[in-house]
Amino acid sequence: MGWISPRTLNRLGMLNMNRRNVDYIARYNERSSYPLVDNKLKTKLAVAEYGVKTPRLLQVVRQQHEISGFREMAEDLGGFAIKPAKGSGGKGITVITGRDGDDYIKASGSRLAAGDLERHLTNILAGLYSLAGTPDVAIVESLVESEPTLARFSFQGVPDIRIVVFRGYPVMAMLRLATKASDGKANLHQGAVGVGLDIGTGRSLNAVQFNRPIVLHPDTGHALENIDIDAWDEMLEMAARCYEATGLGYMGVDLVVDDKEGPLLLELNARPGLAIQMANGRGLLPRLRTIERLKRPHFTPRDRANYAMEVFAAL
Repeated sequence: MGWISPRTLNRLGMLNMNRRNVDYIARYNERSSYPLVDNKLKTKLAVAEYGVKTPRLLQVVRQQHEISGFREMAEDLGGFAIKPAKGSGGKGITVITGRDGDDYIKASGSRLAAGDLERHLTNILAGLYSLAGTPDVAIVESLVESEPTLARFSFQGVPDIRIVVFRGYPVMAMLRLATKASDGKANLHQGAVGVGLDIGTGRSLNAVQFNRPIVLHPDTGHALENIDIDAWDEMLEMAARCYEATGLGYMGVDLVVDDKEGPLLLELNARPGLAIQMANGRGLLPRLRTIERLKRPHFTPRDRANYAMEVFAAL
């Protein structure tokens, strides 16, 4: 991809970082709501009141002495995820997918002893992964078992779906697929694949890796042009409900599709990145302005999701 002038990007409706920060994040996100999304435990509790499901909470470790109960809790578990409540960008998240004797097996196949996980919990409590380096809380959640037809597109890691929600309306979405380059994590900056999704149908539109267009997953070899997300209506409504749960006017909603539980919320982001525009091959600005021009906003999450599916569907 060659160099594109700022004028061309503006004509395409691309939202830049300065405009995102000033016109949308600062204008529509109340500072008082940030603690809800910057803390995964608070997020889980807040969205549960609005009917948004999350992975099952197995344990909360707040103090060092509580780590001693971890081994007993995890003894009969085949898999689980340990997360810092205030971590960001996937830092500090350890996913265990199985057991072999006394060893815990990660998705990559590497092994960890119980002592390794206990030291990891200690590091979380000390704030090693928290946003400001402040003391944190560790949460242990049930393992997400990705829906098989979707999982086959991703390398090791669980694929997730990022939906940008503005004033309660889902305006743009992408599927994030882990790769070998991203170390099994769905992080576009580390080399994950971003697949733009049609808001109207949940079907794939376009795919990029490192901001360059691709048609095949670099590791699985699967074509990325005919992906179809199940339960798309439900996912958009879940994303819209997060507006009532948090009061944030501009946010990223990250969802996964569990094989047994269906769509689940992983986390919320009050400062969602802009790479979703590259994945979709179109800019956010026209959609944001469409919502801003609405004279009669829709009051229910279902109505807002329906409106988005109709107005922002791919032509």
